[in-house]
Amino acid sequence: MTRYSFILLSGDKDEFLEKIKELGVVDITRSTKPIDSKSSSMLADSEQMKSAIAKLSALDGEPTGKVECDDPVQELFALSDKMDALLSEEKALQKELAARKPWGDFDPESIKRLESLGIKVRFYKVATKRFDTQWELDYPLSIIAEEGSTTYFVTASDDPDYNFPLDEIEAPEGNAKETAEKIATLEKEIISTRESLTNLKASIPDIEEKYRRTLSDLDMYFASSASQSAVEDRISLFEGYAPVENDELLVKELDKMDVHYIKEEAKTEDNPPIRFKNNKFVKMFEVLTDMYGRPDYNGFDPTPFIAIFFLLFFAFCMGDAGYGLVLILVGFALKKVPSFKDMSSLVVTLGIGTAVIGFLFHTFFSMDISTWECIPEGVKKIMLPGKIAGYDGTMVLALIVGIVHLCLAMVVKTVNATRNNGFLNSLATWGWTLLIVGSVIVGTFALIGVLDTAIAKWIIIGIGIVSALGIFIFNDIHRNPLLNIGSGLWDTYNTATGLLGDVLSYLRLYALGLAGGMLGLAFNNIGGMVLGDGSNVILWIPFILIVLVGHVLNIAMCALGAFVHPLRLNFLEFFKNSGYEANGRNYNPLGAKVEQ
Repeated sequence: MTRYSFILLSGDKDEFLEKIKELGVVDITRSTKPIDSKSSSMLADSEQMKSAIAKLSALDGEPTGKVECDDPVQELFALSDKMDALLSEEKALQKELAARKPWGDFDPESIKRLESLGIKVRFYKVATKRFDTQWELDYPLSIIAEEGSTTYFVTASDDPDYNFPLDEIEAPEGNAKETAEKIATLEKEIISTRESLTNLKASIPDIEEKYRRTLSDLDMYFASSASQSAVEDRISLFEGYAPVENDELLVKELDKMDVHYIKEEAKTEDNPPIRFKNNKFVKMFEVLTDMYGRPDYNGFDPTPFIAIFFLLFFAFCMGDAGYGLVLILVGFALKKVPSFKDMSSLVVTLGIGTAVIGFLFHTFFSMDISTWECIPEGVKKIMLPGKIAGYDGTMVLALIVGIVHLCLAMVVKTVNATRNNGFLNSLATWGWTLLIVGSVIVGTFALIGVLDTAIAKWIIIGIGIVSALGIFIFNDIHRNPLLNIGSGLWDTYNTATGLLGDVLSYLRLYALGLAGGMLGLAFNNIGGMVLGDGSNVILWIPFILIVLVGHVLNIAMCALGAFVHPLRLNFLEFFKNSGYEANGRNYNPLGAKVEQ
């Protein structure tokens, strides 16, 4: 990055920012949070518009027209409030109708006339099985209705000593017919309001455009407010950053402006913004890196490593070719969902990786395809063997992948430390990397027979001696060697205990894949027990339901674990052993396209 310091008259500030915005390559140092009431209001408006777009997009149906209004966002919220009120009123009326319906064509005036004659009418309801037929003989009782398991009845009496073994209920306030008419009128209004809401979907492009303009204006306001004033507010000072490859273009355009600028190479202490330069494949995984944070300016971009190993770890945890095919279909379906469209390519890629690894693990919807006669013997030979050196093949492979991952992290740490601190100031890091990575490589060659065991032994001893010099003697060339030995012993304790735990952490890849496979197999077995020999056609229905629902649930749980745990292995084990620090900020040039 190149750092630019701009000096201009305060009156030219807005014009200058507009030109910088048109260039779209300068990241003006500015706030990303509200700084005053105006920016708070603009941010609130943008959030309201974003919410409106999401609500309208979620509505069913297609618009048949366009609602004419000054502000579709406010119209949406007004109609939404109206709809909520109408639905709430309808719910209350439905409850009222249910209470009035058993009493039929009820007339409150008739009850009042009877009461004026001294006759008290009382209302009751009771479970039909509790209704005593003797009551009809002992009391002036009339059954009004029997609905479901409830009996509704009334008594009429002028006896002042009247007593009945049930508690009476409130008399209905009106008849069911009136309530039904109110509901019918209300439903017409609900349909009309729902139609108006659907027609508001035609305003989505207008709202999206206004949303983009508001965010752009807010960004400009933040940039304008970021300037420092000098000479009694007559001079404004700005700071910005731009990629080195844009220097020639930017200088050419700046020379045309009435602005004084200072151009210099960005330094780590300036905390310049970070811009990734990745290919299309790796770019899909930048969202994962940003979940942890962008690197320091003198750091390294971990995304290429995450792209390879997260994909591999995810596929390990899923471990089923059938589940991979399902993920591929889900990924293509997500392309049609606006809010998840950007994630569709990543999901498809994870699905392809899962399908490949699942095939190598010879698992298809928890079935062992290595036993299928339709699979050629030549193809079966490339599948992972069940046992490697007497241990489960998947477990051994998980540990091997984990060791490679950690060794790569240590190499990255060594390269980055040498680049930033110089070789002599990185001897301790070189020592540990040489000892661990070198021993792993030599040991591997010895195991596969490339190196003789005796020769490998002496090479490892030599590596140990050279590594010990860097770890214990020269870990800090500016410090007393005795202090270096003490520091080296402490590092040895931490490395030995930490590295063992880190390697064992990769067993989770094996455990998650095994758990998913066993659960899927359990659903297959349950479905098989229900189906029997398959001669009963009716039993195919519960079989399909058990297997389908079981595998859908299993895919959901496996996908959750396959996302969280590989992320942990990258964020903790890899980042810790590679010395990754995430203190950087995103490159956000003024005038860049607003992503919704």
